[in-house]
Amino acid sequence: MNKLSYVFYRTMLWLWDIFSLNLVLILAGFFVERAEAFSQAPYHVFFAVINLAWIASTYLTGLYLAQDWLDFEGFSKRTIKAYLITLLILFFFTFIYHFPYSRLYILVVVGGFAGLLTINRIAFNILIFFLRSRFRLQKNVVILGYNDNSKRLLRYFREESKFVHVAGCFEDEERVIKDENFPIKGNLNEVMPFVLENKVTEIYSTLAPEHFPDLYELAKQAENQFVHFRFVPDYKIFVNRNIYVDFIDNIPVLSLRNEPLEDTGNRIKKRLFDIAFSSLVIVFLLSWLIPIIAILIKLSSKGPVFFTQMRSGKSNQPFLCIKFRSLRMNDDANKKQVTRNDDRVTKIGRFMRKTNLDELPQFFNVFMGDMSVVGPRPHMLKHTEDFANIYKQYMIRHFVKPGVTGWAQVNGFRGEITDNLFLKKRIEHDIWYMENWTLMLDMKIILMTAFLSVKGDKNAF
Repeated sequence: MNKLSYVFYRTMLWLWDIFSLNLVLILAGFFVERAEAFSQAPYHVFFAVINLAWIASTYLTGLYLAQDWLDFEGFSKRTIKAYLITLLILFFFTFIYHFPYSRLYILVVVGGFAGLLTINRIAFNILIFFLRSRFRLQKNVVILGYNDNSKRLLRYFREESKFVHVAGCFEDEERVIKDENFPIKGNLNEVMPFVLENKVTEIYSTLAPEHFPDLYELAKQAENQFVHFRFVPDYKIFVNRNIYVDFIDNIPVLSLRNEPLEDTGNRIKKRLFDIAFSSLVIVFLLSWLIPIIAILIKLSSKGPVFFTQMRSGKSNQPFLCIKFRSLRMNDDANKKQVTRNDDRVTKIGRFMRKTNLDELPQFFNVFMGDMSVVGPRPHMLKHTEDFANIYKQYMIRHFVKPGVTGWAQVNGFRGEITDNLFLKKRIEHDIWYMENWTLMLDMKIILMTAFLSVKGDKNAF
């Protein structure tokens, strides 16, 4: 099944789930008379909220986007997660909206939607197996070569794809190490007879044509028999890492990483979100919180309310980062990390650091454009220099703006850097964020940060 087919079936399933949800809403409106769902405006709001909640939850869980979406167990688990998130949003809405919705109506909706989702998933799984067997949607393929790429292809087809069956693998005997998990059927000169006998539809070659010139002749023979021949190049010959392919006038261009924020449209979306979000925080939170925090800071120790420090920004350009002061005045603030049980931290400072309140003034940095709401945390200039010497990929994180919070922070890699492994994990998470950015990922990280601020983070001190 090609990429366009996956997009089509995923879209159809998404539309069917939306249809099921609204079908339940309409039927519940007919049968629960007390609700009067079609005549009261608050119920119209309820319709919109539950639809938006379901759409948001499917994005947060990657319900229709995960690679293993055809795996019944994995898909069912993500469906349950999306459903529970939808319920959480819905109950929060009904709590703050203060409208006496019919409890029976809500129970019928949430119960009916759960029932239809269950039926949808079972029916979809049965349909997949039926179509695969009835219409022979499952393709028979063979793999040429014995190397890392062929092993990865074999593993993917066996574990991830329900529409591909590997009929066998071919490689000259002298190049093969005995491997029970790798079904070698013969030498390369035995490929075509096997293909014709077993009704193989595709051949995947992981061998380099420059070393195996007979591959071109084999490809011609395959196409003459209406068998697709696919070349799988091993780019790790040139770079020992994942790479990304783009095309300029049909010329393939290799990049070391995928960077969504290199796209101008994505940068504009992220900047508009940053301005909107930081404006809300400044107007509705900092406007009254700053005077309160200022008084508490002044009462706890001598010194200014705000602590400002030059930190590394995008493209390693320094900027003045703003925080609430959480330490007593000292001469080591610009070179020494805060450690657990650090005697420089004030009483109010310890509370602010534990709940992330000390970071809130950085929303002024976000509004001014030096930072983003979400991104790699900015380090002081001395630490940037030190860490760049320790870990060669460290500077990659500066391709994007630093953030008030980040993917590394919500995954436990915040606070004092105690060893090189901790630094490595933090940088890996920062780079993963940079390569996988979406606006929904930003919102997910913001929600995770809010949850950790309430729950408490063991690395916050």
